[in-house]
Formats: sequence, C-alpha cells, structure tokens
Amino acid sequence: MPQLFPALMDLVKTQWQVDSRRIYLFGYSAGGYSTYDAAMLDSTYFAAAGVFAAIITPDYYWIVQKAQRKTPIAIYIGDHDQFFSVAQTRATRDLLLSMGFIVHYVEIPNQDHNYPAIAEWVNQDVWTFMSQYSLPQ
Repeated sequence: MPQLFPALMDLVKTQWQVDSRRIYLFGYSAGGYSTYDAAMLDSTYFAAAGVFAAIITPDYYWIVQKAQRKTPIAIYIGDHDQFFSVAQTRATRDLLLSMGFIVHYVEIPNQDHNYPAIAEWVNQDVWTFMSQYSLPQ
C-alpha cells in the first residue's frame, strides 16, 4: 500500500506537469483511512492531507509513529455522522496534535456522513488549508 499513491502520481507525471512539492491528498470515509495511511507512510511525498468522516482507530495509532515528516492534516466531521462519533474524531485529532502534527479540525453542525451535501464548502476550506503547505526543498 505505501507505494501505491507515489506510483500513481509518478504515472500522472508522465502525462502532466506536476509540482512535486505540492501534491495533496483528500479522502472521504473509507478513502479517509487510505489518506491517513498515505499521510503517515508516504509523509515525505505528500505536502498536506484532508479527511472527511474518518478516524484512526486506537488499534492503528502506531501508524502515526511511522511518519518521517509531520504531514499537515485537515479533519472534518459532522456532529450527526452515522459511522464516526465526534469523540472518536477528537481522539484522532488529539493523537495527531500530541505527536506534533499541524491539524485543522472542523466539526460541522447538523451534518451527517453525506459528503456530497457539503462538498463545495469542505473542498474550498480544505484547499485553503492544504495549499499553504509544500514539501521542503
């Protein structure tokens, strides 16, 4: 898995010009798990990450220690999410903060697991957050 995202981006780079210092990740729900994986296991490849409605489960907390670089991460959760509680999401936030990660954390009132319902706002906010970061030279 750790080689998957860099391999995909290397393929993309054969077709388009890409600033290798400004490659970002975003995942929703199960895609959020993959985003956490890539942000930790490929931390020197991705400049920043964003996750909507996903957590790092306690049995997987060890992955945070694998990060060679503290990837800045934006985390979004609806306060009515059917799959992840605000408490679980706060625990992920607190874990990342305790390990020195930059975290942009947003709890969205009256929002459930339905990302498309709020995607326009989240996309703008996560881009504002992520776009301020680039990998060191």
